[in-house]
Amino acid sequence: MSTSQTQTHFDASYQEAPDTDTKALGAESLAPQKTRIMGRTSYLLAWFGGCVSIGTFTMGSSVVGTLNLLQASLAIAIGCFIIGAALALNGAAGYKYGIPFMVQARSAFGFGGTRLPGLVRAVPAIVWYGFQSWIGAGALNMVSTTLFGFDNLVFFFIAFQLLQIALSVTGFQGIKWLENVGSAFILASLVYMFYSTVQRYGDTLSANLLTMEGSWGLPFWGATMLFLGIYSTMILNVSDYAREHKQGTSPGLLTTIYSMSILPCTLFMGLIGYMVSEATGIADPIQVFANAVDNKPLLMTTLMFIAFAQVTTNVLNNVVPPTYVLMDVFKLTFRKATIIVGLLAFATFPWELVKDGSAAGLQIFVQTYSAFLGPIFAILVVDYYLIRGRTLNLDHLYNPHGPYKGVNYAALIATALGAIVALSFSAVSWYASLIPAGLSYYLLMKHWPACQRFRD
Repeated sequence: MSTSQTQTHFDASYQEAPDTDTKALGAESLAPQKTRIMGRTSYLLAWFGGCVSIGTFTMGSSVVGTLNLLQASLAIAIGCFIIGAALALNGAAGYKYGIPFMVQARSAFGFGGTRLPGLVRAVPAIVWYGFQSWIGAGALNMVSTTLFGFDNLVFFFIAFQLLQIALSVTGFQGIKWLENVGSAFILASLVYMFYSTVQRYGDTLSANLLTMEGSWGLPFWGATMLFLGIYSTMILNVSDYAREHKQGTSPGLLTTIYSMSILPCTLFMGLIGYMVSEATGIADPIQVFANAVDNKPLLMTTLMFIAFAQVTTNVLNNVVPPTYVLMDVFKLTFRKATIIVGLLAFATFPWELVKDGSAAGLQIFVQTYSAFLGPIFAILVVDYYLIRGRTLNLDHLYNPHGPYKGVNYAALIATALGAIVALSFSAVSWYASLIPAGLSYYLLMKHWPACQRFRD
């Protein structure tokens, strides 16, 4: 079946763009990507700049008392390697065919069924978009208050959010340069923060952390999942980014690129949080930063780093996923969807989420959506490698009236089974959910007659 013969039956987004060397600002679509704008170095730097999660400090603080310094470092490194492998595995379809996550998911979930993985990825992204924007605005407000005496958090939040929307509508061209340029500032800041932490608390740390026995059992492997879990949402929609990477990179090298881009930020931030919390008992991210510097200029630089880090993380990881979901569900353009996502971030009421009284509810929210991340990842990987043999039919993926119309209930059942297991083993939920979800999906696809049309 040729594209030209069936175009009228296809998703309106299926308009293959010509293969060119450049792409206009904001010219993103759901169509198979022909123009790839990121080489290996640029792609690595984009991931580096986009993986600065303030929550990493908290993750580092959370393993104090259970792991020594060596164990904490290895847990971070192992977690980052697993992330790299998972990103390479699930991003292979997007990299090969140039398709985004929502299109990739159609073969496993069906056109109607993609609402589930889309919701699981989009809602947390919007919530964290608002949350991290509030943190960034808070850092800017602290700078303004200290230097100029102007204290207005609401003003900085609105201005900060509008700035991010303006940057986001430029699409991957704008994201590429923001992340590439910003990564140098981020790396320099993190190196200094780490050095400052060791200088200030070195004696205490050497006495406590290096001599502590720690654990190589479940707490250790649970710690690897903590650091892995920070990026588990991105593992789902990695195709959204992989389709921008120029072809010619092997799976092994891609795994290395992903791992090495994520490892520096995660290692520095995780260990800073770990060491400062051990030395002072402080786990709050901004307070961690504040206690790791010893003068006003450096504190101001640190706060600017916090603000800048929120921008680089948000525009890559919290804007793109829900934008593509809105484009798929409501047939919006990239720019319109991006603006809507930015406005929706206001509606998350982040000023309420940061309150101490909201901590329990926020934790339940994270645990709930996290239970679905592993199962959906497992289903997508099994579908691409075992069911499809790494060969996708693009005509079917873009034909809402074709074999993939409606819902593939095998994927929904497998997701539910995996989520139940994940919730039952919360310490290692992501790991525990993979086999039940992947195996049940494979068996249902192979033996359930209702899934026959999704196998073709």
